[in-house]
Order: sequence, then structure tokens, then C-alpha cells
Amino acid sequence: MKQQERSLPAEARRPQVLQPGGWPQPKGYANGMMAEGRLVVTGGVVGWDVAGRFADGFVAQVRQTLENIVAILAEGGAGPEHLVRLTWYVVDMDEYVSNLKALGRSYRDVMGVHYPSMALVQVVRLVEPAARVEIEATAIVPR
Repeated sequence: MKQQERSLPAEARRPQVLQPGGWPQPKGYANGMMAEGRLVVTGGVVGWDVAGRFADGFVAQVRQTLENIVAILAEGGAGPEHLVRLTWYVVDMDEYVSNLKALGRSYRDVMGVHYPSMALVQVVRLVEPAARVEIEATAIVPR
């Protein structure tokens, strides 16, 4: 990290939310993000533990998936605060919508109150038959 960047407060080194004026404030995501630094990306991460066992139920799988993403980010020197994008793939959109409050709690428990740009896509199935959700993450760590 350059001396000038080190002197910046941590908040100034984090990704910046892009919110066009006059647009409604998004809930639980950002419309856009901007950051400079090292790129850290994950593949599609699912909600299994280190033994390959899936958590029981949709919300539990989401929580485990988010915990798995945090573990991968840590390997690259990143944390949830460095996320700029999440792409969620779910097998049942109704299952997602009907669990919004519990999902929000799980998200905040694992990721805090940092909400990057997000996309949500319903798919016919995932590679792992027991998976209910798969999430790709992109983070940018300040230099």
C-alpha cells in the first residue's frame, strides 16, 4: 500500500457505492460499486461444510454459503467489506422471496451491513443436486 493510501481513513479505501440521484434507495444491495485494488473472485460457492455435507434448508444453506465465501475472501486478504458484487443462483425464487427476513438476518450476521451490487437468478438446477443456492463473489482489496 502506498504511503498516501495508508494515510487515508479505512472508509476511503473501501468500495464506493454508486447511487444515481433521484433513484429509489435499494434495500439489501447496491445499484453499483466502484473500487481500486487487487481483484479477488470466487467460483460458484455452495452451502456445504468442509466435509461436503449440505446445511439443512434454504436459509441454512445461504448462511453456510456466505460463511464459505468469507473463508475464501480471507485467503486472498479480503473481507466482506471488500465485496463489490454477488451473483446468486437459486433453484426456487419463491423459496428466496418467502425467506427474505431470515435471509437478511443471516446475511448481516455473516457479512455485516455492507451491501454490494447483487444479481439474483433462478436456474433449473445446480451441479450439486442437494444445493438450493450458489453464489459467486467479487471483491476488490485496496492496494
